[in-house]
Amino acid sequence: MDKKNTVIGVLLLVAAFASLYFGSRLFPSAKPAPVTPEAARPALPSGPTALEPATSPVAAPATPAASAASAPAPAPSETPLASVATENVHATITTLANDYLAVHLSDFGGAIDDVAFKQYGAEAGRPEPYVFNQAHVDPILAFTEGSADGLDRNTPFQRVSATPTEVVYRAVIDGRIEITRRYSLETAPDPRRDPGVYLVRHETTFHNRSNQPLPAARVALSLGTASLVSANDYGQYLNVATYNGASAEVIDRGALEGAGVIGRMFGRSPDPKTFVETPGPVVWGAVKNQFFASIYAAAQPGIAVITRRVDLPPIPGARLANIGLTGAERFDLPALAPGATATLAGELYLGPKEYRRLSLLPQHQDKVMQYDRYFFSRMFLSGYVAPFMNTLMNWTHRWVYNWGFAIVLMTLILKIVTLPFTLAASRSAKRMQKFQPEIQALREKFKDNPQKLNQATLELFKEHKINPMGGCLPLLITMPLFFGFFTMLQGSAELRFQSFLWAHDLSAPDTVGHFLGFPINILPLIMTATMVYQMRLTPQPTVDNAQARMMKFMPVIFTFICYGYSCALSLYMTINGVFTIGQQLVINRMKDVATDAPAVGPGGKPVPKNVTPPRKKGRK
Repeated sequence: MDKKNTVIGVLLLVAAFASLYFGSRLFPSAKPAPVTPEAARPALPSGPTALEPATSPVAAPATPAASAASAPAPAPSETPLASVATENVHATITTLANDYLAVHLSDFGGAIDDVAFKQYGAEAGRPEPYVFNQAHVDPILAFTEGSADGLDRNTPFQRVSATPTEVVYRAVIDGRIEITRRYSLETAPDPRRDPGVYLVRHETTFHNRSNQPLPAARVALSLGTASLVSANDYGQYLNVATYNGASAEVIDRGALEGAGVIGRMFGRSPDPKTFVETPGPVVWGAVKNQFFASIYAAAQPGIAVITRRVDLPPIPGARLANIGLTGAERFDLPALAPGATATLAGELYLGPKEYRRLSLLPQHQDKVMQYDRYFFSRMFLSGYVAPFMNTLMNWTHRWVYNWGFAIVLMTLILKIVTLPFTLAASRSAKRMQKFQPEIQALREKFKDNPQKLNQATLELFKEHKINPMGGCLPLLITMPLFFGFFTMLQGSAELRFQSFLWAHDLSAPDTVGHFLGFPINILPLIMTATMVYQMRLTPQPTVDNAQARMMKFMPVIFTFICYGYSCALSLYMTINGVFTIGQQLVINRMKDVATDAPAVGPGGKPVPKNVTPPRKKGRK
């Protein structure tokens, strides 16, 4: 019966992990009709929109909100998604540029249409830069849903002035409210570390030109639209984040999707959400994918962040639909007396998720790295360890000039540093293994009396000075280091398109080919082989057959979990396994730890030792 239950349990585990791995790839979500959230719009003075002086007399195309209003409501089975905006062909684009950014601004909305990262290619081996917010619902920092009447992504602005590093726009709404928008880009004195090379400084001023007071109003600024970065990206790093001054909150695509069977069992609604509103205060809001982010830190904290899903153009070679995320941050404007002004200002980080840069920003923008997002990450102190690991990896890279070798060297350093703890755990496990026959004899003797079994086992441990936790505690001490390194490798932009041996990209699986459509990843297979061999070498302090059989299947189960990991993670775990094998071979050849464990015969009775007295000298 035990064997049968073990087999059933293993099969269920394999089936569960297989469904997690293949389910989202084989059954992408259908594309539904576009819908946008209907948010309250506190009104500015009503009336036709006018521009002084007019930039263009032609009418702007319909906004996404207007298109959604005329579209039929989606069926309950459909998923409400926002749609990509149509570019205004009459827009005038102004570019602010330095050696790292090319920021393209449009006079419609007076906002950032998209931004090119000059140091990061869109594809490996090609010169074209990666463009953030290329396909979008709204330009970055454009007025969007929830803004006062007369303000949206299509509000026409006049370009007042422009230099290579600064541009100023102006518009007048209904002849009463003058809006001035200023953007500036600076070059930093130390571009290798200073985040200023990726900062755009923004300021929007509202001026009451009338002789009547204006009531308080509300506006929302777009944080941009983030998409998947490649065909290998399945969206686990794609989200919108907010920081309230004490903690960061992350909104994934799953927060807007309808609950599945398991979610419904816990009371979640099966209906998808059009949007999710995260209340403030909002010190900064961000939209990000695996490697790049748009982070807006306003001088005046926002009151909420709105998150929506977006139906984006498909990525060539990807099995899933390219469902991105867009975010907007809401702000309250004060009432304006005649001639009074109100200002929204802040710094916008547009660039890679590099901890060494983000950690220098004043409002804890490095929280977008998500080092301490999950419970187990916080439990193992990854929020403190992972930043240190990132710094150490960058320092190691300066020695070897290759990120793959830097990961290998870092793994070896971790193994050497933790070697005393690992040796202590291995010796304890070896000592426990020697006492297993006697422990098993006690189990047989007191199999019908668990209380006496526990008492007898504790007396045995006390008599022979055995610490049953001696094999676990030393390893637990080392866990924060390995979890921190593992967490750090998941979203490091430094590893993107970096090659090592046969792998062309350390941030993606090391796929060398396909068999019947299934990717062949070499490093996860090597990792599995090292795990199997390592288990054969490691002393097992248990003789329970069911547990032993289950442990044999663990490498297979672990392979299902890790098969789609990035090459960097697989490389780390493979090198860790190879080092552990060599370490265990040395430990197994070491002199056994002296124990006084008696030999045990049938029935749990000790076997008497040979006490034959030594032969006296002179006797034959």
